[in-house]
Amino acid sequence: MADARVIPLHPADQRTGGGARRGAAPMPESVPAPEDGAGGWEDAVADALAFARRRLLGDYKVDEFGFDEDLTDHLVVPPLRPLYEKWFRVEATGLENVPESGALVVANHSGTLPLDALMTTVALRDHHDPGRHLRMLGADLVFRLPMVSSIARKAGHTLACNPDAERLLRAGELVGVWPEGFKGIGKPYRDRYKLQRFGRGGFVSAAMRTGAPIVPCSIVGAEEIYPKLADIRPLARLLGVPYFPVTPLFPHFGPLGMVPLPSKWYIEFGEPVETAHFDEGAADDPMVVFSLSDQVREIIQQTLYRLLSQRQNVFLG
Repeated sequence: MADARVIPLHPADQRTGGGARRGAAPMPESVPAPEDGAGGWEDAVADALAFARRRLLGDYKVDEFGFDEDLTDHLVVPPLRPLYEKWFRVEATGLENVPESGALVVANHSGTLPLDALMTTVALRDHHDPGRHLRMLGADLVFRLPMVSSIARKAGHTLACNPDAERLLRAGELVGVWPEGFKGIGKPYRDRYKLQRFGRGGFVSAAMRTGAPIVPCSIVGAEEIYPKLADIRPLARLLGVPYFPVTPLFPHFGPLGMVPLPSKWYIEFGEPVETAHFDEGAADDPMVVFSLSDQVREIIQQTLYRLLSQRQNVFLG
């Protein structure tokens, strides 16, 4: 069996035909789906066989971060689409604000489990023109979990550190960061949609050093999927996780309690905050970094308040 080709990260490799068939990079073997839906299953079978052939022959590319675009488009993103389209019925707006070049998407974090990051990935891959792969910066816990770590790497994600973020941004990639971290997804339900502290602003300095714009992203709906009522801290310490949540359904109903509630979601991408005008060395000035970080945080918070004021029902929108 031939080995997969490992390629260096380069802007030209970041979007291998995102505007073709939704959610999949175009390959010579792929058969385009007809507009009227006729023959859809034959095309799906042909595409699956072509994918299997490429995997067996090693005819696919992997970049220096381990990102396997072919695998991501065929195995990682497709299972997320039913959640996005049918369960959460996500409405994504402001996608025109996301540039085609390198940019940093900064979003609020919530939901007990980080499904908001996954739904943002689907929004950008399926509905941005051209479709973009969001290269997420994840917490170290993500890359300590056996199976999750491997999938995250193959999906193009990496550890939340400035060197990796800067390399991705300089290569023209779309990088995603959720600076609230575990403080955001693990906050109690009574604190929903109240942004937590944005850490030390490392994401801001990475954007400033590369001149990449920062795109504020506001997500409404994720707070209600697993309303966190309490935290069993002794059990969390035993398992080595930040928290062990108690929700209306979990752990009382076992695995059934892990099914997210079907809240109605809105994802809004705001106008980019430019960083190219900052002087050299500004990224090392804590006051400048904090000021820009606070500006981005305030934009997201005010957008959340606006979206919430327009929402009439948690589940119906």
